[in-house]
Amino acid sequence: MSNLFETYYKMSDGTIKQVNPFTGTEVWTVPGRGKKPITNEIPRHAKKIDKHDIEGYCNFCEKKYLNTPPEKARLVKIDGKYVTLKNVKAENLFDTKAEFRRVPNLFEIVTYDYWVKNYGFELTKEQIHHKNDYLSSAAGIEHVINIINMKLKLSGIGDEEVRTVISLQDKLKMADAFFGGAHELIVAGKHYKSNAVYDVELCSSGELTPEEHYQYFLFTIDAIKDIFAQNRYVRYISVFQNWLMMAGASFDHLHKQLVAIDEWGVAMEDEIELYRKNKNVYNEKAVNFASYHNLVFAENDYAIAFVEVGHRYPTIAIYSKSKHAMPQDHTREEIRGISDIVHACHAAMGSQIPCNEEWYYSPMDAKENIPWHIMIKWRTNNPAGFEGGTKIYVNPISPEDLRDKMVPRLFELKNQKKIVEFPIAFECPCKPNCLNYINGEKI
Repeated sequence: MSNLFETYYKMSDGTIKQVNPFTGTEVWTVPGRGKKPITNEIPRHAKKIDKHDIEGYCNFCEKKYLNTPPEKARLVKIDGKYVTLKNVKAENLFDTKAEFRRVPNLFEIVTYDYWVKNYGFELTKEQIHHKNDYLSSAAGIEHVINIINMKLKLSGIGDEEVRTVISLQDKLKMADAFFGGAHELIVAGKHYKSNAVYDVELCSSGELTPEEHYQYFLFTIDAIKDIFAQNRYVRYISVFQNWLMMAGASFDHLHKQLVAIDEWGVAMEDEIELYRKNKNVYNEKAVNFASYHNLVFAENDYAIAFVEVGHRYPTIAIYSKSKHAMPQDHTREEIRGISDIVHACHAAMGSQIPCNEEWYYSPMDAKENIPWHIMIKWRTNNPAGFEGGTKIYVNPISPEDLRDKMVPRLFELKNQKKIVEFPIAFECPCKPNCLNYINGEKI
């Protein structure tokens, strides 16, 4: 953008020009767009669902536990308390009802073979034990072979070849990816919200209770810890949630993805370079900037939420105030604090807005402390020819409009006691330099 304009500038006609301080992305919001309020009314095209006590609407549902690869863990409720069960065997999958499940991704982005062929990775003792234990029963072998066969067919291999050409031994070897891979899913138990009547009334992050959402976060962070522990070649784990197919989800069933990679990625490298030049950059360019422009709309002792400028999609940012850089280093109170605000943001949006939830945090082998922050990006607009030719993106919802969509809904939910109580909008203290990540810098 020309030096004539600042990072955030409103033209005389109402056009808002923005530049993201971390990526340099230039975004315009032109007048007359994005005025539609948040609504969760049932659309005319919605269809009534045939409700069942045991859901079986997609491969992530309770009735179809056997349609995903062997579990690495599941979270269940026993006598009102959350308990993690590790490596549940095929014959025991239906003995308990999972609140959340941790399963391998059938089609990995970074594959098990990637780690084997590029680094010589081998299954750890724990992973070998899990595989041998799972395959020690006929039910386990049948499940694994059925999943391998399904994967091969979905990959375009014919039925005859799957049945007769590829040996049992080869298929069991392919199954190593289920036990030693590092692309995993955290799948919620519910497909629809409890009182759903129509097919659009899905169980989104915002339809969970604050406690359920907190457990969702804890369970995801436990998976991060385990992936790092099992594969020493992993340098970063990308954590994200695609909500609804329009945002890239394979199924309209709540789940997070964790993808281990052997580098930081260009975006994180750029952010670390900014940190090296100015350690206080996240306070100055993110939180303080948002506060001075009245874009902060939620805050508690552990996290703060605001509209971040310069994104091609309407974007909400939630930053942890902790001195700790990585989610797995946060205390439970700190995790609960950020979870409560993320949950409230999803609840305010409702379940019908396609969005991506993206986690950012300091790589484990970086000396620099990048504060854990989460972006929720509304996938409500499609970049087109203008953007491709100019690299100027048109975001139909201005930062102020996005804030003004969120605030009334948050107050409404707060009054209904559907979210945890915390300061909203003008109630927020907005103390300058409230992020403490610098104080926890690694040595």
